[in-house]
Amino acid sequence: MNAMKIKILFVMTAVCSLLSCRAVDTREKDRTVLVEAKEWNKQHPELPEWKMYPSLTVDSLCLVPDRPDNLNRYGSLADGPRFKATGFFHTARHDGRWIMVDPDGFMHIDAAVVGVRQGQGERNKSAFKEKFKNGEDWIDKTVRELVSYGFNGAGTWSDEKAIMDFNSRSSDKRFTMCPMLNLMSGYGKELKITRQLAGNTGYPNQCIPVFNPGFGEYCDKYISSVIGKYKGNPDIIGFFSDNELPISKKNLEGYLSLPEDDHGHKAAKEWLESKGVTEEQITDGLRSEFAGYVADTYYSTVRKVLKKYDPDHLYLGSRLHGGAKHIKEVIGAAGRHCDVISINYYGFWEVRPKDIANWEKWADKPFIITEFYTKAEDSGLSNATGAGWLVHTQKDRGIHYENFIIGLVRSGNCVGWSWFKYQDNDPTAKGVDPSNLNSNKGCYDNDYEPYRELTARMRKINSIRYGLALQNRH
Repeated sequence: MNAMKIKILFVMTAVCSLLSCRAVDTREKDRTVLVEAKEWNKQHPELPEWKMYPSLTVDSLCLVPDRPDNLNRYGSLADGPRFKATGFFHTARHDGRWIMVDPDGFMHIDAAVVGVRQGQGERNKSAFKEKFKNGEDWIDKTVRELVSYGFNGAGTWSDEKAIMDFNSRSSDKRFTMCPMLNLMSGYGKELKITRQLAGNTGYPNQCIPVFNPGFGEYCDKYISSVIGKYKGNPDIIGFFSDNELPISKKNLEGYLSLPEDDHGHKAAKEWLESKGVTEEQITDGLRSEFAGYVADTYYSTVRKVLKKYDPDHLYLGSRLHGGAKHIKEVIGAAGRHCDVISINYYGFWEVRPKDIANWEKWADKPFIITEFYTKAEDSGLSNATGAGWLVHTQKDRGIHYENFIIGLVRSGNCVGWSWFKYQDNDPTAKGVDPSNLNSNKGCYDNDYEPYRELTARMRKINSIRYGLALQNRH
């Protein structure tokens, strides 16, 4: 073979190689399906009622893993990369992405369901008696069903004792937990300054009393009193310290508007004086910076006490929501003191790539999405409350889930998510949070029956999340 023929063969081989690479480029050839949905937005009723949203599904991807993930007892990847086994969950970097590592040293992506507990409405109680023998029968069947849908954990506000009992009886499955400590809301209630809002706790001027000297003392007293039932338990990933604290750009003026003898007022005034500016000179940049100061004070106080009594479990933050998740200084504070930052994500059909990139840059820590969901019209519920999107059918809910998770798995810094929630809101329930009335949020209806079109699509994406995550990093 002469030199010219060798050169031609080399060029042809290179061209074929390039064409082959292009043939498996998932970003160029993925197809989308359209879902008609309505955004929840009380503040802007003039927005269009319904819009079409392009969505990815497993079936619309051009390249997917050729088999379901092979899982171990924690729902971690049994035949993937191995890491140091510490006996507890921890985080690590692998092949350019953040991951979680389970107690046995396997790669873990946490797919959880919030509120795995028995319903308290009259309809719930009646259905429970017909469907289950007792609480043990309920939790055993429920956990194994959720595992069959690809979930490996219970999000916050779940029946911790029932899940611990299940884990103690089970030889092949461990269902993870992430307890909620409610530190700031508990301290606020002790001070008698809080009020119940839709979905979270309200404070004077929406300013948490984080500058009170008593907050650290309360954290120490409370954590030391409850940590015993969690310490040493390998099935617990970590702790949330609070839910949806009102950390925002409104905090600076909010604290300054508190009574002059209030610790928060004094802290804000001293902070402003340290910047050499007056109240009339406050800028949007200063508002963001002060929100970061509030967040840093809160997270540093909690971390110091939590790690003092339990250095083994992860600190998962406070489930940031609203504008807080878009403030660089707040995310930076969470990244400095939390092991994982947690985000309740509403208002967008999917997690925006720019948000994912900002969290990676600002925090340099992995994140978990701790609340998201859709509500469907075919559930028979009014769906008048709650921040989730409204769609027409359970199939549409499933497509939304697939699309949402594909975006998370393809990111380099997401280590888990929690669907909100296990069961629909029971219209017969009394005294519940105003945001949890008569809405289709659950994987299960009020008769403890799963929404099968939804759970089938949950299973489809959950069952290949590791393969898709690893595939996407190459």
